[in-house]
Amino acid sequence: MALPNNILQNVALYAKADLAWMLNEFVAIDASNKMFRDFNKRSGNLGDTITFDIAPRYLSYNGLVVTQQPSVQRVVNLTCSQANNVTSSYDDQQFIFNVEQYIDRFGMAGAKELGSSIEQDILRNIISGVRINDPQNANYGQLQTNSGPYRFYGNGIDPINSFTQLAQAVANFEDFGAAKDNLMGILPRTYIPSIVGSGLNQFALDRNNDLAKNWMLGDFSGCKWATSNLLPVHEAGTVGEANTTLTLVSTNDPTGANVTELTFSGATINDSNAIKAGDMGQFQDNVGSLPNLRFRTFIGHTVSSQPVQFRVLNDDGANGSGNVTFQVSPPLVWAQNQNQNLNVPLQAGMQVKILPSHKAGVLMSGNPLYLAMPQLPDLRPYDSVTETDKDSGASIRHYFGSGLGNNTRIYVRDCIWGSTMVQENGMRLVFPI
Repeated sequence: MALPNNILQNVALYAKADLAWMLNEFVAIDASNKMFRDFNKRSGNLGDTITFDIAPRYLSYNGLVVTQQPSVQRVVNLTCSQANNVTSSYDDQQFIFNVEQYIDRFGMAGAKELGSSIEQDILRNIISGVRINDPQNANYGQLQTNSGPYRFYGNGIDPINSFTQLAQAVANFEDFGAAKDNLMGILPRTYIPSIVGSGLNQFALDRNNDLAKNWMLGDFSGCKWATSNLLPVHEAGTVGEANTTLTLVSTNDPTGANVTELTFSGATINDSNAIKAGDMGQFQDNVGSLPNLRFRTFIGHTVSSQPVQFRVLNDDGANGSGNVTFQVSPPLVWAQNQNQNLNVPLQAGMQVKILPSHKAGVLMSGNPLYLAMPQLPDLRPYDSVTETDKDSGASIRHYFGSGLGNNTRIYVRDCIWGSTMVQENGMRLVFPI
């Protein structure tokens, strides 16, 4: 009876070591907001959802005459739609004479592989959400488009390679309005040498990093900067790749109360790949006699200096006339209500450019990247343990099984998770591929 207990202790020891590596090695896992401790403490399943609220919005009116307006609770749903596992197997002789002496090495390798999958999936929120990766899920392969920034800095052609550009990105981000705490940027690792070499102002590197936190760069322009080699690449549609200018034809709401769909002319006739989900667009200035579009600030609804940008929510092709229709986020609103974000109404003839394919970094504040990792249940009769970080709530399950009479031990590390990013508190940083 003592042997299973010893094995369980080994599994628990492995799980603790694995979890420590996974939490410290990756910037998105470490930096994400893991506030759902009660949700994470109970055993969860794929498809489990938690709802959390974000800041409500109001509109102020001149004078003392009261204008009634509704109080609208703004909520975000986070669904545990992702799952992954890493296995390792040994025979009894390997385990006795080799494996037990290398717990940290095997655990580190397994946790890094598992963590890399989770990290890449979380970072995909930068480019409009993640695809459900569990083949058993009825929505397998579907893109979850309710996440990710709709603003961006960079054009996908010219590199972001200087401190001046990073400072300008921060200025643009704050000009629109964003949470004032925990300002953080994540940059592609390959761009760091050119940025650091661009001037005398260099990152004030943190020399006391934990062993695995080599992604920490330091502070600049009031922002904490980090780096990653797992940032996503967005593959644009042909409109973006060809630098085509689109001309606005119509919207789904002429009143301007909630424009969520735009129709443009100018795409290639019958092009089935014209627009891709996650494409980013910007309205152009100085188009004939039409006014320049500007965002109003998120809070206060004051006209900012920021051009109007949007994120495309769906793949769409052009028709036989070269017209293409797609949904956008955020809703574009010029009517006077809580969500008003345009300085003037949209008009036919306004023009838009779509970004080409690019690698996507991010600038964010207010801990807008949310991660939930509920516990997985025990897999009886296999010896198993789920280790949960007491501070973050992140969980990893580690279980053990052996084939009767075949001298094989199999160790499995697995977890489920869901992630999302509150879109108004992020900005995509656009780097050429």
